[in-house]
Amino acid sequence: MPPTPSPACPPSARTPFGHALAGLLDVLLPADCAGCGAERTQLCPACRHALTATRPGPTLLPWAHAAAPYADPVRQLLLAHKERGALRLAGPLGEALGRAVRSALGARAGAAPLLLVPMPSARAAVRARGHDPTLRLAGAAARSLRRAGLDARAAPLLRHARPVADQAGLNAAERRRNLHGALTVLPRARRGLAGRQPVLVDDLVTTGTSLAEAARALADAGLPARAAATVAATAVHPPGQYT
Repeated sequence: MPPTPSPACPPSARTPFGHALAGLLDVLLPADCAGCGAERTQLCPACRHALTATRPGPTLLPWAHAAAPYADPVRQLLLAHKERGALRLAGPLGEALGRAVRSALGARAGAAPLLLVPMPSARAAVRARGHDPTLRLAGAAARSLRRAGLDARAAPLLRHARPVADQAGLNAAERRRNLHGALTVLPRARRGLAGRQPVLVDDLVTTGTSLAEAARALADAGLPARAAATVAATAVHPPGQYT
């Protein structure tokens, strides 16, 4: 059964009060599964299993690992959290992201305290959605890693230095031109971060262009990212990693 689309977030829910109310209703009211449409549960056992059944592995960027392929029901879960305000999904999605972080770091996972750096969302997108989904996932992943015994925190260090075009429909070369020099590190980035191991995190990786630009910005600021992790990937490297 295809998932039942959730209604779009109304304008009233895009205010701080509306965002808090939407989050409360998300917790209190029963909802259909965001992944498959199963009734009266926002995440059914089968769709939860889809987030954990595959072994995280490298994407088209060998240093960026993903927890799962970008296919239903994982795709529907990410869209529900990002675009339809299904905030309770941040927990299980964050756990998947945490597994990808550990996979990307390998033996280095416990070598130093971790700093999860989310890809920045445009301010207009945050206002329209009523929340910053990538920052929320980074926080959930950090909590998941702490439960696993790792010292991890999330911090939004990156921002857009200039406007960029919508990436949808652009090929890899066009994406690189669009994003070249587009990101910068906030001036406060160095405060309290000494000794922490930066790891870039995002919900999805396609060509890897955004992560590469973010890695460039961190490196220029003297905070080189050792790895990157995402919940899902549209392609993997080498082929057959998710078997």
